[in-house]
Amino acid sequence: MVSGPNLNETSIVSGGYGGSGDGLIPTELGPLGSGRHPSHSTTPVGPGDEVARGIAGEKFDIVKKWGINTYKCTKQLLSERFGRGSRTVDLELELQIELLRETKRKYESVLQLGRALTAHLYSLLQTQHALGDAFADLSQKSPELQEEFGYNAETQKLLCKNGETLLGAVNFFVSSINTLVTKTMEDTLMTVKQYEAARLEYDAYRTDLEELSLGPRDAGTRGRLESAQATFQAHRDKYEKLRGDVAIKLKFLEENKIKVMHKQLLLFHNAVSAYFAGNQKQLEQTLQQFNIKLRPPGAEKPSWLEEQ
Repeated sequence: MVSGPNLNETSIVSGGYGGSGDGLIPTELGPLGSGRHPSHSTTPVGPGDEVARGIAGEKFDIVKKWGINTYKCTKQLLSERFGRGSRTVDLELELQIELLRETKRKYESVLQLGRALTAHLYSLLQTQHALGDAFADLSQKSPELQEEFGYNAETQKLLCKNGETLLGAVNFFVSSINTLVTKTMEDTLMTVKQYEAARLEYDAYRTDLEELSLGPRDAGTRGRLESAQATFQAHRDKYEKLRGDVAIKLKFLEENKIKVMHKQLLLFHNAVSAYFAGNQKQLEQTLQQFNIKLRPPGAEKPSWLEEQ
């Protein structure tokens, strides 16, 4: 395996011209031909300058550590992809994570279809409402067909009322699926991403430690080895903690998913079955069972359906 430069031995070269024979050594001269150097005035350093230098030093250290960490992780990632580096794998946890990602994709598909159903139901209700109004108007203006137009108007109004109840149930179903997918599952996947990043860092510093352990043991190497050992242990602790966090969140997510979907699938089934069976009483009881509230009859405030 080709190894990159040892960043533990990175040196920072200060600015300024130096060296001999390179033609880059300007001399500070006084007036032309005088051969005298101008006098240098010393400026006292105040507490503010010391604070500024301290802050600048801290920022430099942060950037330096970030650069070293990025280099090591990038090197480890490329080594894994090209099959030259080893990778720590928790087979059981990896399987659970992949299953979660697949489940999330399927639930997103259900969510998209549920939203499409909501839109179609809303359009159907709008059409039924308009048709009922048209029948009612013709009932008043067509005495010879007053009865026929009248009961058709009543039928459309009843269908519209039941449709609004069904739409309330479907909207509640979609809202619950949306919360499960975009909040509960996404929160767990964010922890998974942190775990995967910690795993990459752990393997990167493990590889770095292994390479140093195979090198010569002199005074300088021992110091770097001790430092690498301490850094590796810190990343190992972080990796172990996040692995435990992911395992716990996956367990709680599975329990929560089963509980939520048991309730929502029961709601969806009962509401759809009652609607297409024309069982208005059962449809209303379904909404009461799941504490879904629509506008009471005669209320002046428009329902959530009318506000869409």
